[in-house]
Amino acid sequence: MKLLKYLTISLLLMSSAVMPQKIKDLIKPLNVQTGKETKFIISDVFYIKGGYSSLAIKENPRVKAQFSLKDSVLSVTPSQDARAYELLNFNLNGEEYVIPLQVKKPDYYRFEFHAEKEYKDVFIIGSFNGWNRSGDRMTDPEGDGIFTADIALDPGRYEYKFYADGQEIVDKRNDYQVPNGMGDFNSVIVITKEGVPELFLQIMEMKDLGDEIAVEYYYKANFPADIDTLAKIVALLDNKQLGMERLQWGEYFGFKVLLKKSELKGEKHLRVSALFNDFRMVSNTQQTLFIDGQPAGAPGVKQTWYDGIIYSLMIDRFNDGDKSLNNPIKHDSLFLPANYNGGDFQGIIDKLNEGYFSDLGINTIWVSPVYDNPNEAFREFPPPYHYYSGYHGYWPIDFTKTEEKFGSMEKLKELVQTAHSKGIKVLLDFVSHHTHEQHPKFKEHREWFGVLDLPDGRKNLRLWDEYRLSTWFEPYLPSFDFTKAPAAIEYVSENALWWLEQTGADGFRHDAVKHVPNEFWRTLTAKLKDKYQDEGKEVYQIGETFGGYDLISSYVTNGQLESQFNFNLFDVAIQVFIDSTQSFEILASEFDRTYHYYGPMHLMGNIMDSHDKIRYMAYADGDLVINQGDANMIAWNNPPKVDNLSSYAKAQLYLAYMFTIPGLPVIYYGSEFGMTGAADPDNRRMMRFGKDLNDTEKGMMENVKKLVKLRNEASALRYGDLMPVHIEKDILGYIRSDLNGRYLVVLNKGSRPAEKKIYVPSVYGYTLTDVFTDKRVSVYDPVKLDAYGYRIFKITAN
Repeated sequence: MKLLKYLTISLLLMSSAVMPQKIKDLIKPLNVQTGKETKFIISDVFYIKGGYSSLAIKENPRVKAQFSLKDSVLSVTPSQDARAYELLNFNLNGEEYVIPLQVKKPDYYRFEFHAEKEYKDVFIIGSFNGWNRSGDRMTDPEGDGIFTADIALDPGRYEYKFYADGQEIVDKRNDYQVPNGMGDFNSVIVITKEGVPELFLQIMEMKDLGDEIAVEYYYKANFPADIDTLAKIVALLDNKQLGMERLQWGEYFGFKVLLKKSELKGEKHLRVSALFNDFRMVSNTQQTLFIDGQPAGAPGVKQTWYDGIIYSLMIDRFNDGDKSLNNPIKHDSLFLPANYNGGDFQGIIDKLNEGYFSDLGINTIWVSPVYDNPNEAFREFPPPYHYYSGYHGYWPIDFTKTEEKFGSMEKLKELVQTAHSKGIKVLLDFVSHHTHEQHPKFKEHREWFGVLDLPDGRKNLRLWDEYRLSTWFEPYLPSFDFTKAPAAIEYVSENALWWLEQTGADGFRHDAVKHVPNEFWRTLTAKLKDKYQDEGKEVYQIGETFGGYDLISSYVTNGQLESQFNFNLFDVAIQVFIDSTQSFEILASEFDRTYHYYGPMHLMGNIMDSHDKIRYMAYADGDLVINQGDANMIAWNNPPKVDNLSSYAKAQLYLAYMFTIPGLPVIYYGSEFGMTGAADPDNRRMMRFGKDLNDTEKGMMENVKKLVKLRNEASALRYGDLMPVHIEKDILGYIRSDLNGRYLVVLNKGSRPAEKKIYVPSVYGYTLTDVFTDKRVSVYDPVKLDAYGYRIFKITAN
């Protein structure tokens, strides 16, 4: 009997080993430029357990594509006559698939540096190239002291400087300058795209045809767009192209895509795009997720990570549930804001059981690091040389123990189990970049870590870009150098899996992602997929990277992370909402850039503030300006407090925006009622609850609950498209639509009430119903907005 059992298991293992693997990832569009070769690691395009030896790229006359199995690299070079949207067909393990390509013909912006003396080496550095000091050289071909560089830029807001012979110089011919947070200024250019989109593909409705369903679309264009100028409809179901027999033409500007119900089992993504004008112009891609034949977000359909609403908290600063654990560090120069304040695992469990998170409506909690940290205070490297404890959790001295001031491993498991019983997921904050000097691995394996003393005599401290993958954050925080230590990659990635297994957590927030090489993230994600993908468990990973779009998005791939915090969008949004001179046109352009890099449906994290950012209320109340250089001193010497009632309206306006755009909203603890704070550690004040809130804070919290409830109920806000319909300096209107419904969002960042007529496509309906008051108006009526106000309407036919 035992022999038969073992034989059966062996046969199952053998059959699974030889069974051809199918691609389970949704292959995202690759961004490429005409006439330029772009290389992609194939596992970033799609991950497959069985390897890529059978991968064969099919010929495309307009795109040169080659795959090197030796290097695992896919090279793509579109010709000058490539279409705006191309497909690379390929075969893998006997199955046909496609890789979508978004092909751009770049628009260039010319920078000019008028030198006031002789310079040998001049570069343009900025947010568009990650402030790379050697990437974009400027030249002076005429020898007249005017250096130029042509840079490919999309519409958007960019900060920049000139870097001449080792000196950073602002553009003296540009009066638009902003503080850079380091005691100096950056120059700013804004490239806007006027008006609403020229071409937008709209999703209409789904009809049941028996064995099939029909998904209806309609295209709107600000140019002559009809059946004669429509070049092609491209429809993809997951990673396969649907044939022309699946398309039906409707009246005027409409068409249908037919899907067989039998092919919609499990999770299936339908992506549809329209090309016009000899393939030179492509619409937005309409993406719909079906789950067992029903649109995601429909009643009774299971939730996915796209439904996530994340609540970020610092364990030590949230709630003191077990006072017996309180044991702050004793040091003459360590003050309360930088010491342990008493929060613990039990405090979070208590608030879970009290229903705090459920009442708020969030479904995911990101907890700060749980590792054991040193029982000593350490002085920060840069001025003003304050002392800190490891209350925040980012100084691990042991990768397998919890901080005793927070609670035991068993208590952490109880926290996760309690959250799960409430329908709430838990993300652990994983620190892969460094350890504390007291960590035993630093003592046992110095070869795993980067050097602190550089050959030129400098300290390798906070050299964020020059030594990005090995720089230390503090002299007592040794950085792994994974580029030289494969054993360290293996150890740390295995430790991540260990934490999931031990705690039952649902994923990770990853610290300092850009300071860890891509190879680490590929190794970790391969381990996670190999272990959990067949089980159907989706482990969500969201990273922290400060940099340009290219850098941040380079980690958001099928082979690395599902998402990162969308700091690029945040950096523009906070400028637009806080600075009364800035226009919503800039933010609308940034919507386009986010779409270009991450698509219509994505899992990027949208923030208002965080443990590393000055709290939004400090800006809204006028206590600080963005990138204020002395924000750290203000945190210690003059912590802000909220003085103006209008600041709460400003904060609620931003949250209304954050909860109605694509991506996952992230609430930093206290932001739900308008907590203020300057830089670290003032942005990490002890949380307040119930009777400790004033009436205005309580009122704001009730309004935020309504926003959270709306997002949980309106699937279009989680899965739908985003179509701007009104863009001016202080007023922004956009529509979110999916197969379950559509909503109009109108924002007024101005200091005065406004009344605006907002365009709503007639094919969407004629009635607007305010989601908070149930008041109904016609789409032809002007929308009335309070100062710093917002309105959200459901659009219906009647």
